[in-house]
Amino acid sequence: MSGLRLYLLRHAKSSWAEPGMADFDRPLAERGHLSATAMGHLMTDEAFLPELVLCSTAQRTRETLAYLLAHFRHEMTVRLTRGIYEASADDLLGLIRQWGGTARSLLLIGHNPAIEELAQSLAPSGDELALTRLAAKFPTAALAVIDFGAAEWSEIGSGAGRLAAYHTPE
Repeated sequence: MSGLRLYLLRHAKSSWAEPGMADFDRPLAERGHLSATAMGHLMTDEAFLPELVLCSTAQRTRETLAYLLAHFRHEMTVRLTRGIYEASADDLLGLIRQWGGTARSLLLIGHNPAIEELAQSLAPSGDELALTRLAAKFPTAALAVIDFGAAEWSEIGSGAGRLAAYHTPE
């Protein structure tokens, strides 16, 4: 792969078991634990190994990240930022441009609808089956893999990427 690779991961399934709990503080549900583990296996099996991780500070995204880190054995930089929580797709793109630095591959773990909107905006072309599946649904723990010909994160934008893969934990 030449250029940049972006991994967009929606957090795994969260729990609604505790009424009145703030959305930000919701942990993963049992299904979320299983899905996050499955995505950790998939990412390592497919060599989807980011150099940089940007992760929301919400409880469910941090727990999702912890499951991935249990599978990753490579060096990477992890940055937790509250700016991902309740961000728009444009906000997420701004964070990627701001924090991408010299990393050639970046994983952003966040929330819908922004993750889905960003994936669809950045990658209108690519693998046909992946595009069809992405257009239909972006469930919890789904992963979009987007490749760019750009040399710098500041150069990426709407329509600039190609959807290389799209995976769900099922």
